[in-house]
Amino acid sequence: MDKILIDRVLRGDAGAFEEIIRSTEGLVAQIVFKMVKNIEDRRDVAQDIYVRVYRGLPGFRYQSKLSTWIARISYTTCLNYLEKKRLVLSDTFPEDPGMDREAGQEPETLIFKKQLSGILQAEMDKLPPVYRTVLVLFHQEGLHYEEIVQITGLPEGTLKSYLFRARKALKEKLLLNYKKEEL
Repeated sequence: MDKILIDRVLRGDAGAFEEIIRSTEGLVAQIVFKMVKNIEDRRDVAQDIYVRVYRGLPGFRYQSKLSTWIARISYTTCLNYLEKKRLVLSDTFPEDPGMDREAGQEPETLIFKKQLSGILQAEMDKLPPVYRTVLVLFHQEGLHYEEIVQITGLPEGTLKSYLFRARKALKEKLLLNYKKEEL
């Protein structure tokens, strides 16, 4: 499927590139939103990512899934942005789009879930960018270690260590700042 889409793009089919964007925009958004604080900068970084993807398609070697390759470009583009700006990330993150009313759930349950999600997100935002990113890729995107290794370029042992440390730091922050009953 990836090869067909890429071949269509390389032949000048703009619709095929739009398909690539649609199929990967959620993953790219997760990475960009976790690493880049400023909303306007997020748009610029995302646009830069897809420009790099488009320019890099002729050199894509099918050694990984196209989405993994694009996630790798997203990660390195964000790192380059952070190095350029030398920013410390934290503060805000947009409301989770997956928090729409789920079928059959009471409003009180939804409010509780939203509050809990907000608490979790606020504490995650205080973690270093690499910790946040690996947590999102593993737990929210459901990627396997191998895919995250390809995206981040981290050795698998380092990735596992970062995941462990990120979970531990998140747990400690939550237990320190909130009563168990609140969680």
